Amino acid sequence: MNIHANHSESQPAPADDLVFALEDKPKPAIALLAAIQHLLAIIVPIVTPGLLICQALGVSARDTNMIVSMSLVISGIATYVQCRRFGPLGAGLLIVQGTSFNFVGPLIAGGVLMVKQGTPVEAVMAAIFGVVIAGSFIEMGLSRVLPFVKKFITPLVTGIVVLMIGLTLIKVGLISMGGGFGAMQSGTFANGENLLLSGTVLGLIIVLNRIPVVWVRSAAIIIALGAGYALAAALGRLDFAGVHQAAWFEVPTPLHFGIDFSWTLFAPMVVIYLVTSLEAIGDITATSKISREPVEGPVWMERVKGGVLVNGVNSLLAGIFNTFPSSVFAQNNGIIQLTGVASRHVGVYIAAVLVLLGLFPTIAGVIQAVPEPVLGGAVIVMFGAVAASGINILAGLQLDRRALLIISISLALGLGVSQVPEFVSHMPNFLKNVLESGVATGGLSAVFLNWLLPETQEPKPVH
Repeated sequence: MNIHANHSESQPAPADDLVFALEDKPKPAIALLAAIQHLLAIIVPIVTPGLLICQALGVSARDTNMIVSMSLVISGIATYVQCRRFGPLGAGLLIVQGTSFNFVGPLIAGGVLMVKQGTPVEAVMAAIFGVVIAGSFIEMGLSRVLPFVKKFITPLVTGIVVLMIGLTLIKVGLISMGGGFGAMQSGTFANGENLLLSGTVLGLIIVLNRIPVVWVRSAAIIIALGAGYALAAALGRLDFAGVHQAAWFEVPTPLHFGIDFSWTLFAPMVVIYLVTSLEAIGDITATSKISREPVEGPVWMERVKGGVLVNGVNSLLAGIFNTFPSSVFAQNNGIIQLTGVASRHVGVYIAAVLVLLGLFPTIAGVIQAVPEPVLGGAVIVMFGAVAASGINILAGLQLDRRALLIISISLALGLGVSQVPEFVSHMPNFLKNVLESGVATGGLSAVFLNWLLPETQEPKPVH
């Protein structure tokens, strides 16, 4: 993720090195080919968060199918709005938006706890989607006051929180590699077959990333998952219950689970919505830069505000239509650089394909058939990449004693609470609800210390 890009250019550079610039309109066949290249890089990250959360909470095959389908539809709608731009909505760039990994850890942790306490799964999902809807207004509000928020949520704070998200997600990834929560209950966790499936996928991703062919590297995850899918079929591990229970075509149903709310689930989401908004600033800025558009000034600020606003509006839609928050995808920038296609009109094709895939639930059913260890072999790489992007943000700063102290205390408290949640068990409920999430504890510590400790000089990106 390019969370905080360099804002040193105020004028667009020549677009000579772009095959299709922002406003160019490729012929339909070429636009569709470019769209497919984007889809190869984004389809797995879009559907994976929903699959992981549903598998962890024990959501039924039919409901999982619907949630995965809606993640595709909602991602398509957001991508369309980001690219086309409608009034204040959208960045007007070739931006792909999809389900965010940032929310996976806290939603699984909070949801699993509610299930263990005896709350029916349907009621847990109603609370999750109520929290998603409530949190979306944070992003919508932030989009209007971005300059003010950036004074408090600095690159130092963002780097710490992104690193915390990645480190806490790695546990989720390892559980998936071993077979998931279901395997833990059945006594098959991390058995030979599960490790064979996850290890094959992980090994292939590593090998494919060493091949000097650009399209192979960019599609490494989807190729490896395809191989894992085939191996799972040979082992008789594919479960097509989702396909059998799915309709051929299904119109989205709002509030399928009803709506509820949980402060325990909501507290960590506040910090993550804040950080996701700032990630969007960096990703939109990076897209502007590689599209040869301004990366500072009024045009850039309007693009950023419009992009973050769509993050919030689309997360609202996601909650209403039974899926999880979405955000701007950083992978998109790599594809633009590889292909030289920065035309926002290509985004319309990407959006159309995503919506069509989501409206035919049998497709989600085929995706859902993949065993969790196969998925685990891929997500461990993705989650590690989240942590690495946090390190990358911090590495781009001049880290003085003050910054190192903030990093040390925030990581220690955040990771400590995530490993020993009993530490907050005797605190008042309103504090416990907030601090029992490691991401929230680490993030709030970073924000507070960054405000409290005087600084001699603002940490600057290293050029």
